[in-house]
Amino acid sequence: MLKLVDIKKNYVMKSQDPVRALRGVSVNFRQNEFVAVLGPSGCGKTTLLNIIGGLDRYSEGDLIIKDKSTKNYNDSDWDTYRNHSVGFVFQAYNLIGHQTISKNVELALTIAGVDKKERKERAYAALEKVGLKGMEKKRPNQLSGGQMQRVAIARALVNNPEILLADEPTGALDSETSVQIMDLLKEVAKDRLVIMVTHNPDLAERYATRIVNMFDGVITGDSNPFDGKGETYKEEVEVVNKGKKKKSSMSFLTATSLSIANLFSKSKRTVLVAIAGSIGIFGVSTVLAASTGVRGYIDKMQDDMLSSYPLGIAEETVDMTSLMSGLYQDPDSKIMEFDTTSEVGLNSMIDYLMDRYSDFTSVKTNTIDDNLVQFVKDIPSQYVSATSFNYGIDPTNNIFTEWKPNDHEETMKISLNGLTQRYIAELKTVDGFSQYASYVDLFTDFMKLLPGDQDYILSQYDLLGESHFPQNENENMLVVQDDTTLTDLVFAQLGY
Repeated sequence: MLKLVDIKKNYVMKSQDPVRALRGVSVNFRQNEFVAVLGPSGCGKTTLLNIIGGLDRYSEGDLIIKDKSTKNYNDSDWDTYRNHSVGFVFQAYNLIGHQTISKNVELALTIAGVDKKERKERAYAALEKVGLKGMEKKRPNQLSGGQMQRVAIARALVNNPEILLADEPTGALDSETSVQIMDLLKEVAKDRLVIMVTHNPDLAERYATRIVNMFDGVITGDSNPFDGKGETYKEEVEVVNKGKKKKSSMSFLTATSLSIANLFSKSKRTVLVAIAGSIGIFGVSTVLAASTGVRGYIDKMQDDMLSSYPLGIAEETVDMTSLMSGLYQDPDSKIMEFDTTSEVGLNSMIDYLMDRYSDFTSVKTNTIDDNLVQFVKDIPSQYVSATSFNYGIDPTNNIFTEWKPNDHEETMKISLNGLTQRYIAELKTVDGFSQYASYVDLFTDFMKLLPGDQDYILSQYDLLGESHFPQNENENMLVVQDDTTLTDLVFAQLGY
């Protein structure tokens, strides 16, 4: 029936020598017998039982079931073996507290995929067999220790296993109840193999048909050894799929109903776990939302900043950093008050800059060639919002306006560039400003080519009134501040 050949089991410990639980166990078991395994604590009894039941894997050797080796068993094979061939009885009962005892017994059948009606009939029959008829609706906490162990035995027998494994089944019971459980196990052993691990030699002597003694992971005695010869096996009843037993399974509906029942049985704990989980989810969501919001705000600030002060590369440019640091290195430098009463909104920054800094020799020179232009064009789109190229053509030479110098002269048509030059000429005649006239060109680059990305421009600016975005090459846009005012210099360039 069951044969162990030189079974060894080693538990590997990190940075320590492995623990040798079994050191070469070889033994044969008959189809029908009551075997008691005796030995002191730590001698390997429970490990041997777990290997026979498929709960643990041996390190070396072989476990042979009905002349078939288990060396090549996979997880599915072991599941099928445990569910159809082996029943377990534990010292601690391992019953589900919120389920009735009939539901506890049905569990093995549920995993095996047996339908509901048959599960109930077989569970009731198993409970009747162990003397618990009429108590099917009770819960484990309404039973005595002996009754709970009877439920555990009924659960182990409900699938009609060929092997029943009992690990200290009387360890938590009084002497009178222990005798009742042993009588029940002796009756069960009449038509199947029962292997019981126990510390009680008296019970083993009275009930077991065979006693196997163990010490330090080896068998030291066997009262009724068996060589495995001459034994025939009864035909398998539950066989499908080319001779293999049906695999363990559970329907989705059954699994869902069991889960819901478990949740409701511990409603307070479920509510607390749900609240704690919600707090955790809310906290993570809040952090992610804040992170996303801050990142979006920073991105928007960068876009707004670059739309007002775009990165530009020119052949020659004034080093504004040196210019501003030069202003504040002057110990006599003071921030002046600007005139805010002018209807035009006079911008006196030019006066201030010219008054505080007269050295414009800090000019940076760049080499702009085809390689640099191509490099800018090849920048990935995710790193830039819009690009434009200016090839040195001044559009103010081709844009004309009407201008009347004074009341005594006639109105004339003049280009915006020509108008700027007239402004510079007039400035030279004004006492105190003539020395700054040559620097006006540095601050009058107010005509620029729009970048090609219309969506980006509209994301940074608002169209006022009935205005529309330019569609043709001969259309212009006038960019103003939030208060829609312009400086006197811009008005002068436009001909006012």
